[in-house]
Amino acid sequence: MGRVTIGEVSLELSVAGAGPPLLFLHPGEHFAQHRAFFDRLARDWRVVVPRHPGFGGSTRPDGFRTVHDLAYLYLDFLDAEGLDGVTLAGASFGGWVALEIAVRSLARIARLAVIDAVGVKFGGREERDIADIYALPFDELQRRSFHDPARAPDYRGVSEEEMLAVARDREAAALYGWRPYLHDPGLLRWLHRVRVPSLVLWGEADGIVAPQYGEALARALPSARFEKIAAAGHYPQIEHAQAVAEALLRFGAQR
Repeated sequence: MGRVTIGEVSLELSVAGAGPPLLFLHPGEHFAQHRAFFDRLARDWRVVVPRHPGFGGSTRPDGFRTVHDLAYLYLDFLDAEGLDGVTLAGASFGGWVALEIAVRSLARIARLAVIDAVGVKFGGREERDIADIYALPFDELQRRSFHDPARAPDYRGVSEEEMLAVARDREAAALYGWRPYLHDPGLLRWLHRVRVPSLVLWGEADGIVAPQYGEALARALPSARFEKIAAAGHYPQIEHAQAVAEALLRFGAQR
């Protein structure tokens, strides 16, 4: 991976492929398991994947601790890179960041696609929209996250450096998403501002955020359609990279 500096933040950055620009915002975990998905996207897009501040080898300045900070950072990134007509895509935690960006400015964004996103509160105070990933036993978390257990990452035998990156990812995701838990209380009221074509993709067996949540998100966006990915959990882009990439390609071809 290369690097890019935006203000005081130094980000790891992967850029591959040629074609229309697609900025992908990764989820809180399993970054390494996205390689096949990124490679497939790069056949049709110029795929730009920054590593969020505090994740992997990206720096996180003191006081930089909210999803709002990430949204403004990536708006600055789009300006600095001169990217226009961008398809903004994000998965899980990255989908939340994408939504926060889109309600702020669509100046450089042509389309929005989110995959099993978190970030919006639809239910009441005592209703749980999103499973508590920090309270679940590891085996149950994996079962809820992946339809096919064979697709779940196996951390046995990985290097100390790789384990350190995983630990940094989990620590940073908790920092940004813990209070309040994996949502922005005010985000729902501003989703009407996302006046670009939008695609909401969801694993039909997602045990972290149920498909009904995705359907509610699609209804809350002004111009969105909802699509399920069969035999997939919370990370359909890992379990079925080809199917998700093709869904994004169909979406990108629409006029």
